[in-house]
Amino acid sequence: MSERPLALARRLGPFDAAMIVMGGMVGAGIFVNPAVVAHEVPSATLSVLAWAAGGAIALLGAFLYAELAERLPEAGGQYAYLREAWHPLLGFLYGWTLLLVTGGGGQAAVAMTFARYLKVLTGFEAPEGAVAVATLAAVAAVNLLGVRAGGSLQSALMVTKAGAIGLLVFAGFLAAAAPAALAVSAAPLPASGLVAFGAALVPVFFAYGGYQNSGFAAEELKNPVRDLPRGLLWGVSGVIVLYVSVAWVSVRVLGAAGLAATGTPASDVMTRALGPAGGKLIALGIAVSTLGFLSHGVLTLPRAYFAMARDGVFFRKVAALTPRSRVPAVAILLQAGVAAALALSGRYEQILAFVMSVDVLFFVATGAALFVFRRRGGPRPRVTLPGHPVTTLVFMAACLYVAASTWLRYPANSAAGIGILLSGVPAYLFWSRKR
Repeated sequence: MSERPLALARRLGPFDAAMIVMGGMVGAGIFVNPAVVAHEVPSATLSVLAWAAGGAIALLGAFLYAELAERLPEAGGQYAYLREAWHPLLGFLYGWTLLLVTGGGGQAAVAMTFARYLKVLTGFEAPEGAVAVATLAAVAAVNLLGVRAGGSLQSALMVTKAGAIGLLVFAGFLAAAAPAALAVSAAPLPASGLVAFGAALVPVFFAYGGYQNSGFAAEELKNPVRDLPRGLLWGVSGVIVLYVSVAWVSVRVLGAAGLAATGTPASDVMTRALGPAGGKLIALGIAVSTLGFLSHGVLTLPRAYFAMARDGVFFRKVAALTPRSRVPAVAILLQAGVAAALALSGRYEQILAFVMSVDVLFFVATGAALFVFRRRGGPRPRVTLPGHPVTTLVFMAACLYVAASTWLRYPANSAAGIGILLSGVPAYLFWSRKR
């Protein structure tokens, strides 16, 4: 009698699901990106509106992915949705770019950001690349102990960084805005208004991104059909409140011009409210936030590569589970290794520049996948996207708008991103023929 094959361990509950969703969204971006948005739209009102609009689209996306998660509660999440709705090639291309661009590059950049803030806080003199690699190794080691250990670390870090954002918002309410800052808060939008607002949405979408990765760990939730949709809706709603609040206090304290001129808006707000101690305190919050983002990436992203390998279109060993902890150890080490290599190469900034030009295309394809699943019928999920098909088309159109804005603003980086995407075609043909 043959032994039953190992399966992923179902050890995560609804709170873990919500923390996974929020952890994938909240990184260092919200502490920096309000300044990038203000630089694109020289108006306090439009700056906050960009964050509210991005939140509305993210909430539509949460409903969309919640419905898909209930229809197909498999490990791999978005990879599985694209594979089943369209073709295994499209699912593979998503996983391919996730490893080499969006996942690996994002993890590398955030690890380097953590290394920089650690140096500021402690004065520890060491190469940033070495600190980044050591941090990635430590987070990977925790996740190798089991999904329960990784989930507990993720939840603890998410609660801590939510507290840091709450402190930032509270400090913003305490700090009085300078009259000169308020005087420019209603500056008009340039003649190329749609292009400018679209460019402002690029960093907003980047900051709101990450909720789609929660489906990667579907097979490790105790009740994925119930808990994953709830986690998506609770998590995205919570992040919208946090982000819009940060955007509002940033323009209230610094003004549109002051916000656009700084590269460290969170530090400036805290310093103005609480003095130098406030700047140190938010630096600690940012360090914890980046660590939490790394923890989320190591917890979720390897599950996509695990699903690809299980389907026979990636290295077979990546689908192996450890007998005791039942985690995809090779997939976890692969993700950490790629991120470490990118951090040491110093080229991760270029990779991040074209993340959005590729990532939003898969959002569009996933939105279209909902039409396919609904046409196929089956039991009606408990959570569905309200207003479909209109809301689904709005979500897809918004993603295309951001993609077009990215291509117009950063044509060279966008072309590089598309090049990496297309390089996955021969890789898929190689593995599919081996299978």
